[in-house]
Amino acid sequence: MKLAVLSLFLMLPSLSCSAASTEQPVEAGTVHWGRVLETALASSGQSGKPVFALFQEIPGCAGCKQFGREVMSHPLIVAAVETEFTPLLIHNNQGGRDLEVLKRFGEPAWNYQVVRFLNAQAEDIIPRKDQVWDTGGIAERMVTSLTQANRPVPAYLKLLAAEQSPRLKEAVFAMYCFWTGEMELGRIDGVITTEAGFMDGREVTRVKYDPQVISLPQLIAAAEKVECANAVSVPAMDLPTATTKRLKIGAISGYRTAPKDDQKKQISGTAAAKLTLSPSQATKVNAWIRTDPARASGFLTKAQQAQLKGGS
Repeated sequence: MKLAVLSLFLMLPSLSCSAASTEQPVEAGTVHWGRVLETALASSGQSGKPVFALFQEIPGCAGCKQFGREVMSHPLIVAAVETEFTPLLIHNNQGGRDLEVLKRFGEPAWNYQVVRFLNAQAEDIIPRKDQVWDTGGIAERMVTSLTQANRPVPAYLKLLAAEQSPRLKEAVFAMYCFWTGEMELGRIDGVITTEAGFMDGREVTRVKYDPQVISLPQLIAAAEKVECANAVSVPAMDLPTATTKRLKIGAISGYRTAPKDDQKKQISGTAAAKLTLSPSQATKVNAWIRTDPARASGFLTKAQQAQLKGGS
């Protein structure tokens, strides 16, 4: 009996280790990865989806773990990798098949994470680039690779790349009601996020916009057209470019955010209120959910669309 108990006791560590080994390493995030290059290339050839190849140190350093927790676990990144790409994970600090793939692509061992976008012939769709370790940078390269591969780019992925971009600028618009302001200004192409707030005792909507899509004068004109520009304020450095014939333009000063209950008011009371949305998604859904639900749904992932349909 004692021998049987002892034998069972000795087996427990190996059982525990076996169970633990099935858990996904934090460095890999939450994406469901393929691990065989040839299988990924064959799948890419059949589907036309580019291969999203993550070369990662596993187990890895603190930076590798942070990349896994923050970037490769971001819900929109995960959704895009799994639906628009063929996911492939290569350990850059292992032997065997992983080492063979490293040598084939000239990837250094024990390196920080590198993402490469491959076609079915194992060729880079866009040039390899090191030190892209943030959500915005990865999202932007995903958009570029899909465009180069003549694949459709989901609206939510474009928004995520823009939302994280350092090129975004801001402007504050005063109007009669910031609930209306968020809705109307959020509909403008190039407006990435909106926020209800107060400045100089007035209700205002703070906008972040992409100057590569819409210039400041164009934004002001669009805001005037929908009667959401009784006054306009911009950062002092942008005052010289804030041209308008009718309005007086001032510098942003003393702005404060409105309470949470006043944010994205159009979403409140709809099935979309139960969704977890990125700031840019929330802006666009808020802009259209009341008047054009189908258009609002276009800014969601397939899983979010299913949730929205199930909750309506």
